Amino acid sequence: MVTAALAKPWLVQKYGGTSLGKLLDSICCNIIPQYAMGHNLIIVCSALSGTLKASGTTSLLLQCIACAELGVDSQKRLIELVDLIRDNHLNALQVFASSPTRAVMHTQVHEDTVVGIRKECEGLKRFLLAAQIVGELSPRSKDRVISLGEKLACMIVAACLTSIGTPAKPVFLDSIISSAFGSSIHDQVAALERLGPKFYHVLADQIGGKIRQCGQQIPIVTGFFGIMPDSLLQTVGRGYSDLCAAMCAVAVRAEELQIWKEVDGIFTADPRKVPSARLLSTVTAEEATELTYYGSEVIHPLTMDQISDACIPLRLKNVFKPSGNGTIIYPSASKSAPLSPASPSSGSSEGSSRETIPVSSFMLTNGYHGTQQERRKPTAVTVKDDILLINVVCNRNTKSQGFLTQVFDRLERNKIPVDLVATSERHVSLAVQSPGDPSTLLKLKEELERFGQVAVTTHMSIVTVVGHKMRNMTGVCNETLSALASAQISIYLTSQGASTISMSLLVSADDAFAAMNAIHSRVLKIPTHREQENRFIPGPWLY
Repeated sequence: MVTAALAKPWLVQKYGGTSLGKLLDSICCNIIPQYAMGHNLIIVCSALSGTLKASGTTSLLLQCIACAELGVDSQKRLIELVDLIRDNHLNALQVFASSPTRAVMHTQVHEDTVVGIRKECEGLKRFLLAAQIVGELSPRSKDRVISLGEKLACMIVAACLTSIGTPAKPVFLDSIISSAFGSSIHDQVAALERLGPKFYHVLADQIGGKIRQCGQQIPIVTGFFGIMPDSLLQTVGRGYSDLCAAMCAVAVRAEELQIWKEVDGIFTADPRKVPSARLLSTVTAEEATELTYYGSEVIHPLTMDQISDACIPLRLKNVFKPSGNGTIIYPSASKSAPLSPASPSSGSSEGSSRETIPVSSFMLTNGYHGTQQERRKPTAVTVKDDILLINVVCNRNTKSQGFLTQVFDRLERNKIPVDLVATSERHVSLAVQSPGDPSTLLKLKEELERFGQVAVTTHMSIVTVVGHKMRNMTGVCNETLSALASAQISIYLTSQGASTISMSLLVSADDAFAAMNAIHSRVLKIPTHREQENRFIPGPWLY
């Protein structure tokens, strides 16, 4: 582990690609330098993105991979994509450097970064053109391609910070897995199976060594943390930069892990769909995980697992409102909570004496009661779209005791995870995420029809009510069903009991918006804007 200087606690900040794409100037000139005054900082970067993820660097790199697999016929398109990635990053660097206050500052840093970006992109182009001849890329080769996005982002952020007098150094993590477990894929797979979650603890130690090498410079760390045995994208998913930030926090025993987004934090519902949604000061780690799984882009599920043992709190903050408190998530083992978040001055003598309060008191203020942090009403409601409902009725010549085994075996073969399930002796209803490839659904249906009648209903959504220890809330199920009945919304499938903190209902996608608003108003008991306005309508009053 890296030992922090006594005067300054460690703080890890992770910035998403959209934030870097939109607010690079604000992040590098205001947010990071202000926090650097009071903390030893570690910055974790995702690949640069634009307004839409489809036009971001990672999406463009995935298109490059697709072109490489199509063969030499797509060579022209491949070259155009790599050139577009290069030009996007050079343009971002030039826009930052073109400010009159920076035009003459650290010209050499700017030139070196331009050369580095061009070199990395030319290397990618040569690699992919060679792959086109074969027409195939292994999962690990795809990982190597994807890693370029974070490399380029870190190069730009480090250059921008250095150019304004805040020394920074890009840290690339693409080799830490081989450094920790050897270059043999067999050894890496064996380590992953043997260690489980502790696999990432070992990687955290490796990351700590990389950070130590930066000295007084701010480490700008790639969110991509190595070529995993079975591909990082397949093993962890596209939210891997959150997990990398958590490992950085564990490596240095950080005071706090901050994930910066374009929203204020976690809300009681999606404020774009529910105007009366309220910002939550805190949620439990279990609630955050459940909200993420059922549709809210909160945090990668593995992230909390990594920082819980180290008792490191996680805070979501808004790049558009850096002074806001955001939403904080405390590990269950935390004993005390700061009255205010880690701030730019918290490393000073004044800030280091910040008052703390017991987490139990802080959580009680926000509706969490007792040592089990039970709530008396749900915390939030979320919606997961693009869901299919699959109903299977077992044939009479199929043994009922093997029916479910055969159904789930077919789902496993086609790599289709199940979100909700309800069963009887000869019937099973499944809510699953719609597969990206339509042929996968057709294949699954054909296989299921071998031992039962199959009906598939498309255009569905899962509405999930989340609240810590919600299973112990008397009447919440009745309130939820009554709210949907009053809104004349049909329920196709329900699930409660498997999770102690949520209840999920399958509804038509056309009814999802109304269902969310009905639950938010009647179950979470947060009045709509109209209801709030009606409370203040003046007289006439009778006395």
